[in-house]
Amino acid sequence: MKIDVLTLFPEMFAPLKTSIIGRAVDSGKLEINIVDIRDYTLDKHKKCDDTPFGGGAGMVMMPQPIADAIKAVDPNHEAKRIFLSPRGRVFKQEVVIEFSKLDRILLLCGHYEGVDQRVIDLFIDEELSIGDFVLTGGEIPAMAVVDAVARYIDGVIKSESLEQESFASGMLEYPHYTRPQEFMGLKVPEVLTSGHHGKIDEWRAQKSKEITAKNRPDLLEKGE
Repeated sequence: MKIDVLTLFPEMFAPLKTSIIGRAVDSGKLEINIVDIRDYTLDKHKKCDDTPFGGGAGMVMMPQPIADAIKAVDPNHEAKRIFLSPRGRVFKQEVVIEFSKLDRILLLCGHYEGVDQRVIDLFIDEELSIGDFVLTGGEIPAMAVVDAVARYIDGVIKSESLEQESFASGMLEYPHYTRPQEFMGLKVPEVLTSGHHGKIDEWRAQKSKEITAKNRPDLLEKGE
């Protein structure tokens, strides 16, 4: 899979070079192309924003630099083009799986008050939100999308790990423990050291249900 990220702040994406995502890139399973929108502005001062028509606070990203960046990076519209925006469809696990089946994604990161609507109308396939809150820009949401989607690319993470994690079964994940067996007076539940895999599976299923009922009862209601 190839993911193009268009941003005014490419330095923010350094974390994607580390850990599991970094290894996926190094192994060739994933290609991440970070594009600096400022490289495409016609303004000699690299300006990419201006005041909004109609007045109001803040600045709006101008259409020309974004349009030229998209046309240069994806001239034949091979990528699904996504604008990270609080107005968009909410990014959930089913969307992660949907996107993981694509060959190419382009993520546009807005900043300031947003981007000129004409860019969205002319070049964007979908607006996407990571939740009901507002951030200073689309860079952090873009990183969240890259991280979540990359995990479902074949070979990036063991399939059994994906099957057992939160949301995969419709519920939140059960607790995990490792050595030592006792830490600050708290012991690992005996069932996990019993070697009885049937009972371990039952314990994990029960704990998963309890945690979901406590923290996300809406998920249980959805599955009924």
